[in-house]
Amino acid sequence: MDMALDRTQLMVQRAVRAFARETLEEWANVLDRESRPLPAEIVAEMGRINLWGIQAPVRYGGAELDTVSYAIAIEEISRVSAAVGLGVTVHNSVCLAPLLKFGTPDQIERFVPDLASGRKIGGFTVTEPQAGSDAASIQTTAAPDGDSFIINGQKAFVTNGGVGDLFLVAATLDPAKKARGIAIFIIEKSMPGFQVGKIEDMMGMRGNMVSELFFNNVRVPKDNILGRPDEGFRISMQTLDIGRIGIAAQALGIGEAAFAAAATYAAERTQFGKPIGTFQAVSFKLAEMKTRLDAARLLVCRAACLKDRGLPFSTEAAMCKAYASDAAMRVCREALQVFGGYGYVKDLPVERFFRDAKITEIYEGTSEVMNIIIGNAIMKEFGRM
Repeated sequence: MDMALDRTQLMVQRAVRAFARETLEEWANVLDRESRPLPAEIVAEMGRINLWGIQAPVRYGGAELDTVSYAIAIEEISRVSAAVGLGVTVHNSVCLAPLLKFGTPDQIERFVPDLASGRKIGGFTVTEPQAGSDAASIQTTAAPDGDSFIINGQKAFVTNGGVGDLFLVAATLDPAKKARGIAIFIIEKSMPGFQVGKIEDMMGMRGNMVSELFFNNVRVPKDNILGRPDEGFRISMQTLDIGRIGIAAQALGIGEAAFAAAATYAAERTQFGKPIGTFQAVSFKLAEMKTRLDAARLLVCRAACLKDRGLPFSTEAAMCKAYASDAAMRVCREALQVFGGYGYVKDLPVERFFRDAKITEIYEGTSEVMNIIIGNAIMKEFGRM
């Protein structure tokens, strides 16, 4: 596998990095401190440069890029604002991508152009107050009623919940069937009975309006079921595989930002007459940080390349997500340590990196769940011997 970026991927890296630094950077701390979303004009600008349709076909208004380019874009955005990176990756990977993969031609024509352009922001929700890692135990119900389904229930911790226009929502048709009774519905916020609950007061990612969603007798046409009614759980799991590559790329971006800040500070800060980076205690920290981030990048790239080649990538997505999120936390912790007391104040962004990094070990599947997936794959492979 050639790890060098091709011409298109390099162009994506340069373009997104420039946009992030020139446009997003001035908003990063504001979004965090005020817990507010991006202004509409910047959301629209992101649509013009295809950040809302990174892998969507050109004919629907997207950029039609590969998964490696997608990961690069998420990393570059997240270096500056992880909260914005979160919104972009969820929109692309767990809303737009499954619509393109499992949607009917009519669903694709109806929903994809607005999503790919950013005219509408999307999300995906399975998690409920009583169903997190145990996704098969959701309690949101879908009852058939003529040519529609009536949706009732509650979702929790919905990324883009406060700003989204369209959501892929998991609901159960038959709780007794557990996973086999789950379907995915395309639900628009404009539908009567759809209500956004409280915006969560988060430790990190405060620029993303994570919220509760409530469904009170929401009537959804049968034409809005994604895939077959009995394959919602399978669609959810495949969708999360894609999303994990994006979260790994996001974690990588956070870690890179923290590492760059620490390395710059270590080169400039002097104690005992020389830069602190020349002391082994600090230089070894930087060396470990750099190595972990490079290893994480290789794992992300491998998973992305497998997906682009149409090969199985579920285990590799779990591996890159688990490792990159752990690397981000370790790097942010050590970066804060390099800064000393200055790293603990809000005048510098290192404490924001630290707060943002933690959630990457939790959403799109906790690190523990990633280890279950990896462990099961190991047993499946070696159990044949």
